[in-house]
Amino acid sequence: MRVALVSPPFLPVPPPKYGGTELFIAQLAEGLKATGIDVVVYTNGESTVAVEKRWLYPTMQWPLQGEVFDNVEDFNHASWSVCDAAGDCDIIHLNNVPALMFTRFVKDARFVYTVHHVFEDHLSRLYRYFPEVDFVAISDFQRRREAMPRLRTIHHGIDLSWYRLQTRKQSYLSFLGRIAPIKGTDIAIQVARKSGIPLKIAGEVQPIFRDYFETKIKPHVDGKFIEYIGEADLEAKNELLGNSMAMLFPVQWNEPFGLVMIEAMACGTPVLALPGGAVAEVVRDGVSGFVCRSVAEMVQQAKRLPGKCKPAEIRQYCQLHFSVERMVADYVSLYRELAAEETPVGQAPDVIPMIA
Repeated sequence: MRVALVSPPFLPVPPPKYGGTELFIAQLAEGLKATGIDVVVYTNGESTVAVEKRWLYPTMQWPLQGEVFDNVEDFNHASWSVCDAAGDCDIIHLNNVPALMFTRFVKDARFVYTVHHVFEDHLSRLYRYFPEVDFVAISDFQRRREAMPRLRTIHHGIDLSWYRLQTRKQSYLSFLGRIAPIKGTDIAIQVARKSGIPLKIAGEVQPIFRDYFETKIKPHVDGKFIEYIGEADLEAKNELLGNSMAMLFPVQWNEPFGLVMIEAMACGTPVLALPGGAVAEVVRDGVSGFVCRSVAEMVQQAKRLPGKCKPAEIRQYCQLHFSVERMVADYVSLYRELAAEETPVGQAPDVIPMIA
C-alpha cells in the first residue's frame, strides 16, 4: 500500500518549533513507514521527516503576513499534490482545506481528511460537498459537532521515544503553546501569581497577537518569577516540560485536541487544565492531571500537586492511550478498509452552477 500525506506548505515536517499539524504528519509518516507502508509526504523543501518527500516550495512560508494571498500558495501546493499523488498512491490523506477541493477532479482515489481545527460552521457546510471523503475527527468532542456521513474519531498519538521521563520535578509551572488569548497565557500568569509558584512560558508570538503579548504578557515577565523563554524546539520542550511540576493548559476555547498536553504527559508531567473542547478526553483526573472548573481551583490544585500524580504512571497512561503506535494502527485500519472498497461511496449534493 502506498499512502500520500498532504501537509500545508507553510512549515517543515516536522516543525522546528511550533506546528501541531506538521508534528502529527511527521509522527504518522514515520510510524506508517515502520509498519512497512510506503509513504510520501507532500510538504516543503526544508522538511526532514524520514520518508519520501515531494515539494513545490523549497523553503517554508512562515510566519504568514496576510490571509488571501498567502493562501494562494496553499492552493497551488494542494492542487499539485493531489494531482501528483493520484498517479501512484492508493490512499491520499489530506490535512488542509484547499486540498479537499481538488478531490472532485480525481475519480478513482480514496481520500482521508483529518479535521485539525475547532468547529467552524462555514467549513462544515463545505465538507458536505464531499461525502465520498472519509473524515477523521481528532476527538469525540469534535466529532459530535460535525455531520459528515463518513466520520470517525482517531485521537492523536506521539512517539514517546522523543520525550524523556523526568521523575524529579523542580518547583515551577510551565506553559507551552501559542501566546494568544484563546490559549489563556495571561491566565497562566494569574495562576502562578496566586499560587506563589514560578512560571516558565514557551511559545510563538504570531504577528496577529503581538499586541496581546506586549500588553498582557510582557509586563509580567521579570526573568525570575515569570520567565518567557521564546519558542521551544524538541530539546527545549523536554527541558521545560520534564522538569516542571505541572503544565498549565487554561484554554479559553473549544480545543479540538491539545497535542501539548500529551507531550507533557510523555515527560511524566501532570496537566492542570480548564475545561474546553476535548480536554476531558485527554486529561484523566488524579492520573495524568486535573480538569479544573475555575482559576481558583487550578490555583488550589497547583498548591496540592506534590505527590498527587506520579511521573511514571503519567507516562504509562500516555503510552497506553496516546502512543504513536496506537494512532498508526487506527489509521492503518482505516486505510485498509478503504482500499478494500470497490468504489468510493457517497454522492455530493446537487449543485446548480451560476452562468453569466
